[in-house]
Amino acid sequence: MEPSVTDLRHHQHGNLPEGFRQMLIDVHADAYADQMDDPFHQRFAWFADHWSGMDGFSCVVAYDGDEPTGFAYGAPLTPGREWWRSTGYQPNNGYSSTYAVSEVMVRPRWRKQGISERLHEALLKERTEDLAVLLVDVTHPKVQALYESWGYAKAGEQQPFADSPVYAVMVKPLRRLAGPVDVASGVDHLAS
Repeated sequence: MEPSVTDLRHHQHGNLPEGFRQMLIDVHADAYADQMDDPFHQRFAWFADHWSGMDGFSCVVAYDGDEPTGFAYGAPLTPGREWWRSTGYQPNNGYSSTYAVSEVMVRPRWRKQGISERLHEALLKERTEDLAVLLVDVTHPKVQALYESWGYAKAGEQQPFADSPVYAVMVKPLRRLAGPVDVASGVDHLAS
């Protein structure tokens, strides 16, 4: 099926349009309609406020006409204080800054059209950080495999909140310094 989404709109902290927060909440409610009785998913508005209030927050929203079909957002993390470092993975060879991809979601009606990949690519396209990091529920191996096909590797697992799922911590180099990252050993290898 040819994707019907042709419009990707970029938004940043400090310049969010009216109704932006509610649009995020509405898309989330549709994307997770079968899980909205879970208290963790019921707190999405708090997460949206937290992330959109961070310096460096950026978001890409996909539209089909005037209908938002999905979004991806995140923000840079404070160097040296990144939450993913608790996995024990320590990149070397100059990788020091991280962009955290907090959400990539597409509403059910528009899934399986490549929209999530387009959103993800558009979100990271202009990033200047060395690494991207995101979390994937460990009970969703197909989603983890999808992110691996996009260049991520599992660095460990963590449960950031008592009522949250256990997540695979996925790391991806955004720019090549000395070589590819071997996440399993936490060592970068010279590619040439």
